Amino acid sequence: MAARGCGGVWRRALQRGPGGSCSASRPRRAVACNARGGAVPVGQSGLAPWVPVVGLEIHAQITSNSKLFSGSQVQFAAPPNSLVSFFDASLPGTLPVLNRRCVEAAVMTGLALNCTINKKSLFDRKHYFYADLPAGYQITQQRVPIAVNGSLSYSLCIDNKMSQMVTKTVRIKQIQLEQDSGKSLHDDARSQTLVDLNRAGVGLMEVVMEPDMCCGEEAAAAVRELQLILQTLGSSQAIMAEGQLRVDANVSVHHPGEPYGVRTEVKNINSIRFLTKAVDYEIQRQIKELENGGTVVNETRAFDSKLGCTVPMRDKEGKQDYRFMPEPNLPPLILYDAKSLPANVNHQQVVNIDWIHERLPDLPSVKRAKLVELYGILPEHSFTLVNEDGLMEFFEDVVKRTQMKPKKVIGWILSDLLSHLKQHSLTANESPISSFLLADLLNLLENGDVSSSAAKQVMAIKEGNEKVINKLIGLVRKATRGRANPLLVKQILEKKLSE
Repeated sequence: MAARGCGGVWRRALQRGPGGSCSASRPRRAVACNARGGAVPVGQSGLAPWVPVVGLEIHAQITSNSKLFSGSQVQFAAPPNSLVSFFDASLPGTLPVLNRRCVEAAVMTGLALNCTINKKSLFDRKHYFYADLPAGYQITQQRVPIAVNGSLSYSLCIDNKMSQMVTKTVRIKQIQLEQDSGKSLHDDARSQTLVDLNRAGVGLMEVVMEPDMCCGEEAAAAVRELQLILQTLGSSQAIMAEGQLRVDANVSVHHPGEPYGVRTEVKNINSIRFLTKAVDYEIQRQIKELENGGTVVNETRAFDSKLGCTVPMRDKEGKQDYRFMPEPNLPPLILYDAKSLPANVNHQQVVNIDWIHERLPDLPSVKRAKLVELYGILPEHSFTLVNEDGLMEFFEDVVKRTQMKPKKVIGWILSDLLSHLKQHSLTANESPISSFLLADLLNLLENGDVSSSAAKQVMAIKEGNEKVINKLIGLVRKATRGRANPLLVKQILEKKLSE
C-alpha cells in the first residue's frame, strides 16, 4: 500500500442512521489534516478549527516456533485447542519459562525503531476476567519495558501526488513483551461461546506510538512502515489477515491552544484500509458530537467494516481496574552489551544487544535510498517498489536479465504490470508474468524485434486478457481462411502461454 497522505478536507460528518447504518451530513465546521502538519480551518469564517490527535498501540505477533512462556507450538489455523500446554491452560503448579527468541526479536525491533534498550526490564501481571484468559491475568511489562524512547519515520504524499512526498516522524513510547489471549468464538445460533486456547500465550510485542498523528492516512502510513520493518527483520510476519498485526487507535479532538480532548480507543483493527476509515470516521464523529453540544465519552469502540463506522463496546477501564502487580514467577530480564558482558560467560545463555545490532539487515528506508542511488530511479518509484510485497525483488531480477535501462524497466513494471496486479489483488510473487519472461520480452523490445504495442499485447495475453486472445484466434482464422477450429486454436494458444 502506498500511503496517500492527509491533504484532503473531511467534507462530511458521519452519524449513525436508522437501523444501525451510517449516514452523512455536512457539519458546521470541519478540519483538514495537512500532510505538512497542523489544523486547517474550513467552513464558516471565524470559527476555530479542530485539531485531531491520533496515537496507536500495535500488537505484533513474534515469529517464533513456540509461545512466550511455554513450549507449545505456534501455528496458524491449527485445530482448536490442539496447541495448549498445561501452562497455557493455567493449571496449578505450572511456571513460565521465558522464550529467548522472543526477547531477541523485541531487542531487534527496538534497535530498528531507534529505541533505548533497557538492560534490566521487569514483568507484571495485568488482571482481566475474560473467558479466553484462563489465568485471569496477562503477563506483560507495565513498569519497565524492554525498549523505550524510539522513533519511526514514514512518508506521505501531498494532495495524493506521488511526486510530492513528505517524511514525518512519530515517537515510540515503548515496546513491551506480553502474552496473547485465546480466542472466543461466538455461536449466535446456539447462544453459546466457544473458547480456543491455541493463541493463548503466544508472544507479542506491543509497540506504543505517541499521539503525534492527525488522521487516518498518517496512521496507516506509520503502520505500513512498521509492518515493512517487522517483515524485513523477521521479528514478525505481521500478516494482518491472520491476526499477526492488530492496531488499537486512540483518537481525540480539541481546539488549538486547549488541552487534548477526551479520547476513545478503537480496538483490534486488522486492516490498514480499515484503520484509515476507522480513524477518520471517529474524528468526524467526535467533532459532530461536540458541535451539537454533546460530550465525548472515554470508551472502547470497534470498527464495523460493513457499516463503515465505529460502534461502542464498553466503558474504558482505568489502570487501577487492571490491578497491576509484579510477576512473582519471573526474575528481572537482564540484557548485556559488549562492555557489560561478563567474562567466560556462555553466549548461548545471554542476549547481547551489540551482537544483535551488528546483524540488523537494511531497513526499508535504506533499501529505498539504495534503489535510487544504484538504478537512478525516482524516490517515489523506490517507495512503491519497497512498499509493494515482492516488487523490489521482481524489479531487480528483471534488471539483471535485460539490456533495457532501469529507468525504462520501472515504467513497464509500475505502469503495466502493477496495475494488473492491483486490479486482481495479486502480489508480485503471484504475478502471471514471471521476471524471466518480462526480461526476455523487454530484450526483444530493446533489440527492435517487437514493437512497444506488440510487447503490451504479449503482456496482456500472459495476464489472461480474453479480448487479446480472441483477437489472436481471429487472426489465425483469417490466415487459414476460416478453416481453423477456434476451440483448438484457443487450446493451442493457452498451452503455449502456460509454457
